[in-house]
Amino acid sequence: MAAGLGTRLRPLTERWAKPVLPIDGRPVIAMLLRELAAAGCEHVWVVTGHLAEQVEGLVGDGSAFGVRVRFVRQPGVLGSADAVQRALGNGAAVPVVVSAADTVFGAGDVARFSNAFAESEAAGAVAVRTEPGRDSGRLGVLRDGERIVRIRDEDPGSVWTPAPLWGLRDGIAGRLRQDRPPYELENAFQAAIEAGEEVLAVEVGKTRDLTDPLDLVEENFPYLRAT
Repeated sequence: MAAGLGTRLRPLTERWAKPVLPIDGRPVIAMLLRELAAAGCEHVWVVTGHLAEQVEGLVGDGSAFGVRVRFVRQPGVLGSADAVQRALGNGAAVPVVVSAADTVFGAGDVARFSNAFAESEAAGAVAVRTEPGRDSGRLGVLRDGERIVRIRDEDPGSVWTPAPLWGLRDGIAGRLRQDRPPYELENAFQAAIEAGEEVLAVEVGKTRDLTDPLDLVEENFPYLRAT
């Protein structure tokens, strides 16, 4: 999913699409595509929107990253579930692994997530990371062992938060656009849980993201950080 406006990164994202901005001097989407290739994901649908030409020009046909890419345009801010539905409507087929195109995962985490989901019979899977004493503003997820009970957990004592990496089978895919726009993956997953579907929690390590303009400096010039 590479269609977002990157509102919190303005004014940078008024000129550059968030997925093409760098972490460690490399475009975030380029790093993600290589992790997907290492996970055995040969075919990738990239859903673009805001400044789509930048993303499409950088990625090309995907061969530079070891994958085959097909682009799908999302015409407006219609939500993450809508983005997935557009990919499914343009040749993608469940089961699928879905990721935001603006997050860097630890080496091998995408592969471990993909394998765990493939080996399960769950309708869906969500990557989760632990944030002890979290003050990030992210809502937590409520777990019962390896199952997710609730996608949004407002308990401030919760240390588990979702990472933007999901697995979907029919039990989730059939619920992608059943509420109101903007259609969000969280709503589809929660609806499936409430209907009795199993959603697997797969633990991953620390992720890196560009949330505000200062992050662009801190993620690319670590020697500038205070010690």
